[in-house]
Parts: sequence; structure tokens; C-alpha cells
Amino acid sequence: MEDGKAMRYLVAVGKDGFNWSGVATVGMKRKNPTWTPPAEMIKRTPKYAKWRNGMPGGIPQNPLGARALYLFKGGRDTMFRIHGTNAPSSIGTAASSGCIRMLNHEVIELYNKTPVGTKVIVL
Repeated sequence: MEDGKAMRYLVAVGKDGFNWSGVATVGMKRKNPTWTPPAEMIKRTPKYAKWRNGMPGGIPQNPLGARALYLFKGGRDTMFRIHGTNAPSSIGTAASSGCIRMLNHEVIELYNKTPVGTKVIVL
């Protein structure tokens, strides 16, 4: 990132059937982001229905953690994120619904070093 140096983090990725790869750009960033479960997630896990209008950021239950980088492709939101987590034990596993989870202190570091418009390649 700085001075052309790459950074490496341990992450959680999409579980089987939910993994995503491709090229995107950071379209926006949020501190303590609101989490709104998509309709298909509510269908799979009905208890999330109470959050259909959004779970406030900054609360311990929020699965997006401390920061989120929103991935866009062709100017449109892909609905995939690079974000913190409320489940640090998931890091290093295939556990998400397609997003890339990071430890909160590490996603804060990445957030601070990554401007909107940064190209992201997910392999």
C-alpha cells in the first residue's frame, strides 16, 4: 500500500457455496457500519428478520464489526464487503456469506490506509 508495499492479513472467507472472487473497487467506507441482512439471509436464518431495517453499528452483536469497505463493480454495489467481525474465532476459516472478515483492529488499520477507489482483487 504505502510505498508500493503489500500488507497481509488472516481473514475469514465465504463458506462453501457463498465464496466470491473477482475484481472490484472500494466504493465507500463506513465506521461502525449498520448491518442489514439481505432477504436471502433472512430466509436462511429467520431470527435475522428483526434486523431487516438495519442493526446499528457499534454494538457487540453487529457482525460487520468496527469498519467496512464496500466493494463495487461497474459503479454498483456488489453487496460484498471487507469488514470486521463480532466472531474473531471465525478468522482463518470459510465462515461468511461471501464477505471477507477481518479482526477489528486489523480492519481499522486497512480502513485507514485504503482510500475510496482502491482496486481490490479477490482470488
